[in-house]
Amino acid sequence: MSIPLDSLTKRYYSVTEVAKLFGVTTSLVRYWEQQFDFLRPHKSSNGDRRFTTDNIRQFEVIYHLVKEQGYTLAGAKRYLKEEKDKIRQKQEVLKTLKRLRGFLEDLKI
Repeated sequence: MSIPLDSLTKRYYSVTEVAKLFGVTTSLVRYWEQQFDFLRPHKSSNGDRRFTTDNIRQFEVIYHLVKEQGYTLAGAKRYLKEEKDKIRQKQEVLKTLKRLRGFLEDLKI
């Protein structure tokens, strides 16, 4: 799953909005927040989670590993620890390739 993060325009997103972006439940978003130390959204004074686009990118990486690649949570944690910098590079290349593909598909039409 690839979320068009360029289209995200708000500063903060609720847990419900993040869940809808990825087609998962809000409880899964909260559970992964507990499992992955780096995924820490801001919380309002009444405790509501406020996800930034960076938090959504982090969630996208976890989603890709667990839901699309079939990693266990422990395996995803280990992978992320070992491959932190490589993941960022791969994501940027993938985004560029997807934009290029979209551009080429537009030219084809």
